[in-house]
Amino acid sequence: MQRHLHISRRWLARVAVSATALVPVAGLGQGMPLALDPAPQFGDTVEVFTTAGMPVTNVPPGTAVIELDAPARLDAGLSEGLPADLAAAEAVMRERMQSPEWHDALQRYGELHVGVARAWMLRVEKVPAVVVDGEYVVYGQPDVSAAVAEIQDARGEGTR
Repeated sequence: MQRHLHISRRWLARVAVSATALVPVAGLGQGMPLALDPAPQFGDTVEVFTTAGMPVTNVPPGTAVIELDAPARLDAGLSEGLPADLAAAEAVMRERMQSPEWHDALQRYGELHVGVARAWMLRVEKVPAVVVDGEYVVYGQPDVSAAVAEIQDARGEGTR
C-alpha cells in the first residue's frame, strides 16, 4: 500500500531548515555522502528513509539514503562487551572515552541524528519512504527509481 503525502514548503520554512543546511554531513547508514543536491538522473532532490532490515534498490547517484536505525546500531556497538557490574562498566566506558575513536564516534552520532531529525521534520511515517523535493513521498516502495517515477507521474512529469 503506497500513499502520496504533500508537505508544504511553508511548514518547512517555519522550522527554518532547508535541505542545503544538511549538505556537508558525512555519510549516513551506507557510508555514502549525504548529498541532498538534486539527483542528476531525475532533476529533483531525492531522500530515502529506511532501516537496515528494509534495503532499497535502484538508488540514483546523489541520493541521500538515511537508515533511521543507524544511531541505535552505533550505540549497540559502543556498548558492546561492557561488564554487567555498573561500576566496572563505567570504568570501561571512561577508558573508551579517552580513545581517539571516541571523538569519531561522537561525530558519527551527530551525523546519524541529522538524518533522523530530517525524517522527523518531513513527518515520515513509515519506511521505506522516498521523498522528492521535501514535498512528495511514496511509502513502501523499496525500488527508489520506481518511487520517483511514480511521483513524477503524479506531478504530470512522467517520461513520455
